[in-house]
Amino acid sequence: MTIAVGSVEFDAICRHGEADYPHECCGLLIGTFDAGGKKTVLQTFPISNSREDAAKRNRFLIDPKDLMRGEKHARASKQDVVGFYHSHPDHPAIPSQFDLDHAWPVYSYIIVSVREGRAQELLSYELRADRSSFDPEDLMKGP
Repeated sequence: MTIAVGSVEFDAICRHGEADYPHECCGLLIGTFDAGGKKTVLQTFPISNSREDAAKRNRFLIDPKDLMRGEKHARASKQDVVGFYHSHPDHPAIPSQFDLDHAWPVYSYIIVSVREGRAQELLSYELRADRSSFDPEDLMKGP
């Protein structure tokens, strides 16, 4: 699968990860699905990590009210939530077992590795329909 992310949105994800370091940041990816399954991210929707302070360094939680707020925002823009993003402070941009256990098929999961406060690698994944593992997505950075 392929996900296209505009440079403004790409940079916003990186900046959010840096701003929330050493904690994980999180947010929604808002955009469109095309008939072939390609996703295009047209907006990011940053969300405050609702996880308790002691766990924010290696876990994120999106409050259901924030998710609903983001979904309403997407609908008002005539778009959809196409996925989620979060950061991995001082760890690679590879999904953890926790990420696998809490992901939903169809959506994209962008992870930005933030090392020593600086965004490094940004990768995207999609959960397999059988929920057994993630498949890497081709991430196209657009204008």
